Amino acid sequence: MTNPEPRPAEGVLGDQPPAAGTEVLEPRLVPLGGLRAMTVHRTLPQRQRSLVGAWCFLDHYGPDDVAATGGMQVARHPHTGLATVSWLFSGRIEHLDSGGNAATVRPGELNLMIAGRGITHQELSDRSTSTLHGVQLWYALPEATRFSENGFVHHVPEPVHRPGLTARVFIGALLGSVSPVDTRTPDLLGAELLLEAGATARLPVRADCEHAVLAEDRDVTVGGTPVAHRSLAYVPPGTEELVLGAGDAPTRVVLLGGVPLGEQVVMWWNFVGRDHDEVVEYRRRYQAELGFEPADPRDAGKPALFGDFPSGQPAPLPAPPLPGSRLVPRG
Repeated sequence: MTNPEPRPAEGVLGDQPPAAGTEVLEPRLVPLGGLRAMTVHRTLPQRQRSLVGAWCFLDHYGPDDVAATGGMQVARHPHTGLATVSWLFSGRIEHLDSGGNAATVRPGELNLMIAGRGITHQELSDRSTSTLHGVQLWYALPEATRFSENGFVHHVPEPVHRPGLTARVFIGALLGSVSPVDTRTPDLLGAELLLEAGATARLPVRADCEHAVLAEDRDVTVGGTPVAHRSLAYVPPGTEELVLGAGDAPTRVVLLGGVPLGEQVVMWWNFVGRDHDEVVEYRRRYQAELGFEPADPRDAGKPALFGDFPSGQPAPLPAPPLPGSRLVPRG
């Protein structure tokens, strides 16, 4: 993502008037796991907004006491037409997928899994983890790459320091830092930003992109608009500078951005498709390939979508029943 920089970013003190068009999305609570479910705070997708650029999913969790909740215990499950971004602030997660990739997710390190036409994976808290804290992000792959082969990328971004601000740019470009990661999706941005107490950070951004700012650990302001802890501020295209303000303590935010996808998507469970019938087929083939349901004659001769998995792992998750009505594309 090429990022013009008409002005250097800097940390200064002072209030800013609210930016026009800024929308604040509040999280909803979603249990993740079994009887001792870990609760996540989900701000994307929402009824009023499905996408920010190509970003289509944002779960924020922790700090979570693993001894009390069991941490993250998400057994093997499928994905299509999207990529997952795992970014931690504390703890460790063990990743395993049907593309043959095994990796440990650590704080400050990007783990990007591109599902392409299909993949399965699991994510389990490392046994040494006592506190788990991070975000799980997805973005929808565009038509040009959504049927490509699956893939996995690990990247450790170098921190970028500006007065009042430290940034780690894990996808795209910001403040002169350019991530080398190929996302197979044009013009994406993802970064962790640490603001000093009382600082106001001015970030030059592309005016043709839309942006979202997660107030990760406490309240912030975005262009003068108050954003409560765990809420997400959406800033529409047309903005050349994002102005982020911290209160009286150091503050962390997660910044996402991108050119509007320009495509409608159907997102259901762990699948991203383009219409109802496509998602129905993904579910049917996943259920058959993993032995939950008999194979359907309509799928005879089609290559497997979801791959093999190492033995000795937790039992995979079956797909839930489809809703009674047709899934409607949104974008």
